[in-house]
Amino acid sequence: MKSGRQYAAEHSLPAPRDLNSPRDTTRVFRKNPGPTLRHFVQVRHVRAFVEILPDWTTLSAGLNAILLAPPPRPGVDGFHRPGLVAICAQPRNPHWVVTDERYVDAHRDLFDRLGVPIESTPDGHALRFTEQTLRAYQLLHVLLHELGHHHDRMTTRSKREASRGEPFAELYARSHGDRIWARYFDLFPD
Repeated sequence: MKSGRQYAAEHSLPAPRDLNSPRDTTRVFRKNPGPTLRHFVQVRHVRAFVEILPDWTTLSAGLNAILLAPPPRPGVDGFHRPGLVAICAQPRNPHWVVTDERYVDAHRDLFDRLGVPIESTPDGHALRFTEQTLRAYQLLHVLLHELGHHHDRMTTRSKREASRGEPFAELYARSHGDRIWARYFDLFPD
């Protein structure tokens, strides 16, 4: 919103019926997250973010849509399908309680770098995101991770499946996140 008016691009648009139909450019869509969830990343954030990716022209080949979606099940940050990558809406309160210690340990350096406090609780680890740090995490890690799966699929001979799996997508997200870190915070200074 700007001056109390909502940008036309941020209205909840239905996802295209066939996300696998080839498009000239990658489109960004937003689905309504529902009453208990919220999109911390907006369409305009995604559009600005992909502009700072150094290999976007190559990476976007075969990518028909980026979707801001409700999660298909609780605890999902993002997902990919042929021709589609998605960032999932999160609970309205940006503070997460994560019970999986491996998840926290695997991403601790990124949380520290973003300034996300981590507290141990009886239920797991409390991640104290702000709106800005959650947006940064979703763009610099979740979206890049899902783009890593897309890149994996597009670099296989058949272009039908992401054969190198989660380790490849994690490495892709981390290496590309490091490459654009400073440019991201120039673009999104908060």
